[in-house]
Amino acid sequence: MLKIGMGVLTASLGLFAPVASYAQQAGTAGATPAMTLEALDYIEIQQLVSKYAWAIDTCGNDGFDYADLYTPDGVFISGEDGQRWQGRERLAEAAGGNGRGCPFVRMPLSHIIVNLVIEPTADGATGKSYLVYPGKHNEFVDDKHNGHDGGYQDTYVKTGAGWRFKERIHVHPPQIPGQYEGVPNTELAAPAGSEAK
Repeated sequence: MLKIGMGVLTASLGLFAPVASYAQQAGTAGATPAMTLEALDYIEIQQLVSKYAWAIDTCGNDGFDYADLYTPDGVFISGEDGQRWQGRERLAEAAGGNGRGCPFVRMPLSHIIVNLVIEPTADGATGKSYLVYPGKHNEFVDDKHNGHDGGYQDTYVKTGAGWRFKERIHVHPPQIPGQYEGVPNTELAAPAGSEAK
């Protein structure tokens, strides 16, 4: 069993502090400086992202475990078509719950969220990560839900109940998490030469 002394853990977690300080100092003149994130903030946001995958894959509490990871006015957005799920009831539905029968639980589908990058902002933090669908027992829902499928672009805020998603966007290829500007894939300009014949 791996044991880490508190001194080593504290020293390791302390490595996050210079990143937050640099981000705060790097703001442009006149801009509101980014808040300082402590090591515990980074850990709690990482835990929030991990809980997201568990909540959606298990449809815990009929989808409401997933919904409770968001602020009361929080929103999940599909970068594929711009569809939005906002508020606790709708978010539980996005997870397949709130009376929808939790279909995801029976599918060969798991959410693996990796390479999370967290950056402080003036009123919380933003994040970007990759999403991978590994399937189950070498089976997959379909070709789209098989391997890397873009990722997430997040806005986090710290509430009385801890860090929560204010907004989470599933950014689909060819767009890139962290660079999505609100134009869903269905509204992207078609590449030159791809007109219907």
